[in-house]
Amino acid sequence: MARLAQTAGLTDVQQEILSTVRNFVDKEIIPVATELEHRDEYPQQIVDGLKELGLFGLMIPEEYGGLGESLLTYALCVEEIARGWMSVSGIINTHFIVAYMLKQHGTQEQKDHFLPRMAAGDIRGAFSMSEPGLGSDVSAITSKAVKDGDEYVLNGQKMWLTNGGTSSLVAVLVRSDEGHPEGTAPHKSMTTFLIEKEPGFGEVRPGLTIPGKIDKMGYKGVDTTELIMDGLRVPADRVLGGVTGRGFYQMMDGVEVGRVNVAARGCGVAQRAFELGVQYAQQRHTFGKPIAQHQAIQFKLAEMGTKVEAAHAMMVNAARKKDSGERNDLEAGMAKYLASEYCKEVVEDAFRIHGGYGFSKEYEIERLYREAPMLLIGEGTAEIQKMIIGRRLLEEYRFQG
Repeated sequence: MARLAQTAGLTDVQQEILSTVRNFVDKEIIPVATELEHRDEYPQQIVDGLKELGLFGLMIPEEYGGLGESLLTYALCVEEIARGWMSVSGIINTHFIVAYMLKQHGTQEQKDHFLPRMAAGDIRGAFSMSEPGLGSDVSAITSKAVKDGDEYVLNGQKMWLTNGGTSSLVAVLVRSDEGHPEGTAPHKSMTTFLIEKEPGFGEVRPGLTIPGKIDKMGYKGVDTTELIMDGLRVPADRVLGGVTGRGFYQMMDGVEVGRVNVAARGCGVAQRAFELGVQYAQQRHTFGKPIAQHQAIQFKLAEMGTKVEAAHAMMVNAARKKDSGERNDLEAGMAKYLASEYCKEVVEDAFRIHGGYGFSKEYEIERLYREAPMLLIGEGTAEIQKMIIGRRLLEEYRFQG
């Protein structure tokens, strides 16, 4: 049906994977998404279906039981899933950021221990940087790890964990001053710990508590939580990569993947909003003809379609740059910024096309209208993306006076 957001140069395998995911979205997600979202119900049946399709191992190397696919394939799958229900793509995103960090930075023992079970979907990942008073200033992290023999003792409070309750492995960034003298730059005294836990809420292991879900305006179904560490003891072999002080760089590498993911989510939600808007515009009649025949609505549809196409192209470019092994923070920042902003605008235009019915919970666009704002802040606000983009452009276009 759709001609927008097509991707040139895909292999037969990639096309087959995307076709399978799209069919799953159309049959298993879209028909139930709004009902589950209104109940804020975790989509267990959908997640089980994704597990059966092997999507939890999509980017994990074949030697660990995964499919060994590229970031581009993953991003295009996320785009399709977000088109059905953005919350489901969030469940996958945090899992893959942790799997990617393990693949890129983990010790061999850590890879052997975690990746096969992550590929099978038996271990679900979450990651945590933010804290209650932190915002975008990662250098202000106060959660701390102190060495005690062969273990570290962790204390502090983390915030905004997607999959905080349902996950069984959390990558947590904390300050670790051991081996880093006073005056060391904050980003050089941070460490990522791999914390295993039982799924659920309350005290999920000694010293680790996951309070109940945070009640949100949108992005429902998926659990978003705090994480409280109070004397949490973690073995030294659960330091990601086996060496302290590298956590900030490891997390930033993972966040680049996450920004491509958020861009893909924005593309998927925008595509669905366009579909809903263009369909409704041909069904709704005013002044004796479908509103799609009014020039004002055609202008909206033209703008919406152009934004969907542009955001998709930038997202694909960012994913391909990362897959090539090149630095992609500029492209990922641009894609995340543009896709999230355009998503908000396309959803709002589709909402306007629906008129008063867009305000009714019976119509799917109402759900999208509440979901789109999360993309404006997830994996870094627009202001943070602009800082990244501006600094990188000045690096590339340094004036030689």
